[in-house]
Amino acid sequence: MFKRLKYDIDSVLKNDPAARNVLEVLLLYPCIHVLIFYRIAHFFYGIKFFFLARLLSQFARFLTGIEIHPGAKIGKGLFIDHGMGVVIGETAEVGDNVTIYHGVTLGGTGKHKGKRHPTIGNNVLIGSGAKVLGPVTVGDNAKIGANAVILKDIPENCTAVGVPARIIWHK
Repeated sequence: MFKRLKYDIDSVLKNDPAARNVLEVLLLYPCIHVLIFYRIAHFFYGIKFFFLARLLSQFARFLTGIEIHPGAKIGKGLFIDHGMGVVIGETAEVGDNVTIYHGVTLGGTGKHKGKRHPTIGNNVLIGSGAKVLGPVTVGDNAKIGANAVILKDIPENCTAVGVPARIIWHK
């Protein structure tokens, strides 16, 4: 757990030019606080202590303004910059080294059973206010523009913008 925490802190230091040192990030960055709570809640969720897991996640939401369901799968190095209003749903999967800005939703589109939230690849950037909805996949190294609404799969190495989102650049 401490190696993962160090990796998450190093990710913040690498991605945020305002981050000055490890102590500042550990004490003052809500994305680190919510990830600590998430990892504990995810453990309890995995051993079917659902109430305790949700209690921890809701407490973390109260403290940080960032809601990560304990059933979500979060990779290492997630950086949530100015995280107020970020929501990550129960069946969402987030890869490694993902950057998410404030107001982003990785949500579902209804009351379906099974996989109903997005899968986000590695090294993805999701701009402020973007909504990624349903069991869609966003490929590795993709960029999602601010306030975009993603309703279909986005291939790797693409940039998508708009409502509904369209691909404007592909490497």
